[in-house]
Amino acid sequence: MTLRPPVEPMLARAVEAVPGPGVLGQLAFEQKFDGCRTLLFTPPTAGELVIQTRRGRQIQQRFPELTAAAEQLPDGLVLDGELLTWDMTTGRLSFEGLRRRAAAGGSARGLAAALPACFIAFDVLQQDDTELLHHPYRQRRLRLEALFAAHRLTAPWTLCPMTTDLLRAEQWLESWTQITGLEGLVVKAMNQPYQPGWRGWYELRHRDTTEAIIGAITGTPTRPQLLLLGRRDAHGILRPTGRTAPLRPEAARLIAENLTAADPTHPWTDMLFASPWGSRDTLDMTLVHPELVAEISADTAIDRGGVHRHPVRFKRLRLDIIAEEAPLFDTSPGTDR
Repeated sequence: MTLRPPVEPMLARAVEAVPGPGVLGQLAFEQKFDGCRTLLFTPPTAGELVIQTRRGRQIQQRFPELTAAAEQLPDGLVLDGELLTWDMTTGRLSFEGLRRRAAAGGSARGLAAALPACFIAFDVLQQDDTELLHHPYRQRRLRLEALFAAHRLTAPWTLCPMTTDLLRAEQWLESWTQITGLEGLVVKAMNQPYQPGWRGWYELRHRDTTEAIIGAITGTPTRPQLLLLGRRDAHGILRPTGRTAPLRPEAARLIAENLTAADPTHPWTDMLFASPWGSRDTLDMTLVHPELVAEISADTAIDRGGVHRHPVRFKRLRLDIIAEEAPLFDTSPGTDR
């Protein structure tokens, strides 16, 4: 039986620490990249190279350089991995560039020169038209490494770094995640089969602590649910930077005690916030006077200006500082972090 698109990828659940080996047996640690989860299908499985997103959409027309480079790959192959783009202007991986590439139509070839794509492979689901889902990760990884060696695969194809050494993985988490495009680790059991749709892996993201100004809330002023955050730019204008995950009851009570209603000059008066990320629905929010500073914990998925793509975690109110002392919104071009 051969795999045909769409195939639902295996997923990871977020954790705060590495699961013990007594639970999962021997562990593998892969570097987690900030890109678009994709599966690649080479002919004759699909008739032509197919690039499938996690949601099942086919986007190969947006990445002609990958289609051209597919001649390096053998037929009947299905790879799981992460699609990334490289910004030639800044010399960095760029998620914003990836979004531009994924949305491009007739300009795909032009964008490919300025924002070339690469594919980081971390699993092989089929080889020589033989489906490998029931094979343990250990065997699939050996096959993947042998594939790269035998075919001498080079850019745009890259083998995802993996280690079974916990100390080395911890070094990756603390040091490598300072590099734009690296978010953390994915932890896998060496004896695991590949189970489409199941959150059987573990995702450990590097997180940083910083501050932002509370500009609005959802819920009510007496029981806030989410905080909508911002930072002032160099001109003093409050720019949105993200939102928190749902507040814990004790945090919500503390914030409610310190909120002040917004006046008509609030800079977000005519602004709408999508709910959830990427949705066309909007949040029912209440503006508050932007004077409170929140200390937050955020992962490294940060766009230009310090805009967080994922919900951040509220840690505490910084009642010891004023809004003008919070970090500024960075409007400098050419960086995603």
